[in-house]
Amino acid sequence: MAEKNFAETEEGSSPPFDGIEERKQDRLVEGGAILGSESEVEQYGYVKRGLKSRHVQFIALGGTIGTGLFLGIGSAFTRAGPLSVLLGYAFTGLAIFAMMQSLGEMATWLPLPGAIPQFCARYVDDALGFAVGWNNWYASAITICAEISAAAVVIGYWEGAADINVAVWISILLVLVIALNIIAVAIYGEAEFIFASVKIITIVGLLIMAFIVDLGGNPRGVRLGFVYWKDGNAMLEYQSTGDLGRFLGLFSTLINAAFSYGGVELVAVAAGEAENPRKNIPKAVRRVFWRILFFYVLGSLAIGVLVSSSDPHLLSAEGAGAARSPWVIGIQNAGITVLPSIINAVILTSATSSANAFLYTGSRYLYALAQNRQAPRFFLTCSERGVPYYAVGGTAIIGLLTYLSVQSDGGAAKAFEWFQNITTIASLFTWCSICVAYIRFYKALHAQGVDRDTLVFKSPFQPYTAWFCLAFFTIIIIFNGFVVFIDGNWDVSQFLASYIGIPIFFFLFAFWKLFKRTKWLSPTEADIFTGKAALDAEDDHWPDQKPRNIFERFWFWVA
Repeated sequence: MAEKNFAETEEGSSPPFDGIEERKQDRLVEGGAILGSESEVEQYGYVKRGLKSRHVQFIALGGTIGTGLFLGIGSAFTRAGPLSVLLGYAFTGLAIFAMMQSLGEMATWLPLPGAIPQFCARYVDDALGFAVGWNNWYASAITICAEISAAAVVIGYWEGAADINVAVWISILLVLVIALNIIAVAIYGEAEFIFASVKIITIVGLLIMAFIVDLGGNPRGVRLGFVYWKDGNAMLEYQSTGDLGRFLGLFSTLINAAFSYGGVELVAVAAGEAENPRKNIPKAVRRVFWRILFFYVLGSLAIGVLVSSSDPHLLSAEGAGAARSPWVIGIQNAGITVLPSIINAVILTSATSSANAFLYTGSRYLYALAQNRQAPRFFLTCSERGVPYYAVGGTAIIGLLTYLSVQSDGGAAKAFEWFQNITTIASLFTWCSICVAYIRFYKALHAQGVDRDTLVFKSPFQPYTAWFCLAFFTIIIIFNGFVVFIDGNWDVSQFLASYIGIPIFFFLFAFWKLFKRTKWLSPTEADIFTGKAALDAEDDHWPDQKPRNIFERFWFWVA
């Protein structure tokens, strides 16, 4: 297990020096159990458990707050109306919470670096681990490009910045996120802690402000109430009329919401580098429901009372950054003019945070693939601080594709857009794979004599919860491009954008299955124990943090 830095604990106390040596030995033993031998740990090194409780909690929180909540949600309002968006985000949030319960149980049982590809390979089929791992790595790497490109465009919102070539901003942001990931995992954790704090403060402030504005506390003194929900505007008709049109509008919001929740599984990817994972991972997973409720459900409700779905500014959606944000449009309509630059700064922070997080995620997926012997073993090589720098570099180099988006001829930019299209349903395949892995894990526990009542974290209503999530996400995958099948809407480009991810995923699965002749594992064959004894032995080594006053009690509850 990774060495823990005892120079400063969450309470500021300093444990004895021998704790450092104990952590080094834990790191050697855990790495040897996972990689196969302690000699491999000595050859390659091993990741370090440098993410503190507050890092894990805020990574989990920040993973559910992206640019989708500030920008992307606006397109859903124009199509479907405020009530449909509220219901769509609530239904999808419920499925996300259920999926995270399944993932949390597996990640607490075995908190492994990268986690998800390993669960799929251990419990289902080595080919599924290969498909999930490479699909997620590619999606993470390309998302870095998308987020950095978006952040560079947002910078152009401010006067003076627009005259500077956008490639300059891309270069600065690439160097920043690589630096945050290559030094030490604790540096990455601190950066995400700060980024998430900014997003949380902003969302809380926007919710409070939306409540005040809605009740008439605005320069115009107009009480809005639910005026934008009247006269049939709560649920708009989309691609048809009557109840069918309203249903299609609602269904389209499920697709939008699913994409907005992308990255919520990051907390499990970080499980292999978290301090005291048997305590911190369940704590983060249990709070996902309240985070989804507070930020996305209440956020969609707040936007719904601030801005009309037929607002001309929302429909045109022209301009960079905050100019396209439904939050800003609604606030400006209420007569408040100071916020655009503030929201734009938060959007920039959010995009940079996402690029930072996806570089971390992509590198750990590549590291997990190397552990599974589905990627070159040199990707296991870690620095003395436990950073798999070849995996970070191999993921970061894809970030150079971001420069394609600045070409003026349009051809390279179009190619870049196609790269992004391939990743659009990668998250949905990941969530489906998590559900399949959990269903097999559930059966393996029973077949191998493990009583779920003895688990540190036991998710409720299983395996029905996992089956529900699997069905929900599969439906979205199948019908996410339903618009092109309606008369008069056929478009080859849109069809491929919606569905090209499906054959790519199954090609990866079929390739590894045929190449390695892998087999679908029976519950008795699933590997649920390798590495667990070493992790169990470390549980008692983590200091038991007890709050000394009311302020620490509150902080420990938060983080």
